[in-house]
Amino acid sequence: MTMLLSIDIKPFSFHLKHKLKTSQGTIESKKGWLLHIHDSLGASGWGEVSHFDKKNLFKCEKILNTLNQKVARNDLEAGIKIWPGAMSFGIGAALAEMDGIIGSNSGTKWLKAPPSAILLPANYSLLETVECLVKRHKINKDTITMKWKIGINSIHQEKDLLSKILKLIPANFRLRLDANAGLNRLQANEWANLFSKEPRLEWLEQPLPAHDIEGLSQLAKATPIALDESLVYNPSLRSSWQSWQIRRPAIDGDPRVLLNELKQGKSFLSLSTAFETGIGRRWVNHLSAMQQKGPTPTAPGLAPGWSPNNELFSDNPILVWKSA
Repeated sequence: MTMLLSIDIKPFSFHLKHKLKTSQGTIESKKGWLLHIHDSLGASGWGEVSHFDKKNLFKCEKILNTLNQKVARNDLEAGIKIWPGAMSFGIGAALAEMDGIIGSNSGTKWLKAPPSAILLPANYSLLETVECLVKRHKINKDTITMKWKIGINSIHQEKDLLSKILKLIPANFRLRLDANAGLNRLQANEWANLFSKEPRLEWLEQPLPAHDIEGLSQLAKATPIALDESLVYNPSLRSSWQSWQIRRPAIDGDPRVLLNELKQGKSFLSLSTAFETGIGRRWVNHLSAMQQKGPTPTAPGLAPGWSPNNELFSDNPILVWKSA
């Protein structure tokens, strides 16, 4: 007999504490759905379906609207293979917890997040933020990784800001530049040329449009290039791209796949947030902690301080559900 599972769905929405400016526009809020899947024996798991992209969000909503409250396990597993990544993440996450692969009903407890890279603001307070981080470093002596979104203002303005940042930070700071696919090849080469002269620059993230694999491959011959949007556009790159990959579990797909990759010691992965609620964030934190134990540890991009401080972001899924 086919096992039927019960699935409860609840919408959520929230505003970020700060506006996030990227080369593709400004992100101010997030919305999606929380999932609670359980069986007749009492096993249950929690998931989250959300995306910043409106088209992807609409696709997920259509799929969720087709699901009955009672659904066959086989149908969910089959859907995960073809659904959008955000949808597959939500269902896969809930099934993994329900099966005891991870979480309170398993031998594998949720791991706490390691120290994150700091997402710098794109506005006038950028240099003030860097100065505060340098002061913190002088007190605590901790190594700090920063991430800065470029491709928003003119390249002349941004290169001038970069010069000022580099004058402020000590030798053991690291800075990632993220263009969010907003540069052309000429601009990308200008930025890439800076990396050969500056060891504090860790990588140039998604400098070119997602489909320009040829241009990205050429850049990667001389400069560390981290792919992000290209991995969503062409998931097969996850198995072939030899440099850094920015993996955002909440839109990547079934998290059981990434969990297994990290267990097997896959290198050059950097985990990044898509501004999840507490339910999704448990996965991002756990996978980030696993990455730290792997062959190429690096600070995850968890954007500390950008999400609200309330129970929607609790590590207790029951509190998250009640607050949505």
